Amino acid sequence: MGASYKKLWKLLIDRDMKKRDLCKQAGVSATSLAKLAKGENVNTDILVKICNALDCDFADIVEMVSDDSSKRRN
Repeated sequence: MGASYKKLWKLLIDRDMKKRDLCKQAGVSATSLAKLAKGENVNTDILVKICNALDCDFADIVEMVSDDSSKRRN
């Protein structure tokens, strides 16, 4: 199982936000967002900051996918 952050990117589009806007608002680095974009692991503190900035829950920005699904998407 792996994490997919497609929900986060869709949420940003729906809110007409750019990734750099999220970085500023959440107080996270561009490097952390780059890791999310690549589907890499990040500290849960980063996810908490993003959720606080967007006033949402983990389930609104991340979903668990099987490894087979994540390989097909890349």
